[in-house]
Amino acid sequence: MEITDIRIRKVEAGGKLKAYVTVTFDNCFVVHNLKVIDGKGGTFIAMPSRKTKTGEYKDVAHPILPDFRSQLQDKILEEFNKQET
Repeated sequence: MEITDIRIRKVEAGGKLKAYVTVTFDNCFVVHNLKVIDGKGGTFIAMPSRKTKTGEYKDVAHPILPDFRSQLQDKILEEFNKQET
């Protein structure tokens, strides 16, 4: 699966949330509302999620393989950092 487009929408509110991201795969499937978060251990991505009735958050979509998650995060953060400069 190839990442064919990444669109970053920065958040200027000044909190931990830095941006919303839309990713297109193979020019035919899109996932909206990934988040770029500035955490204690560094900047990372969070997958789109929904709040359950019990108040916890569950991912709506997420990579199954750790290698693909790393690849996705690296590409998103690379694009995010390009916009920072």
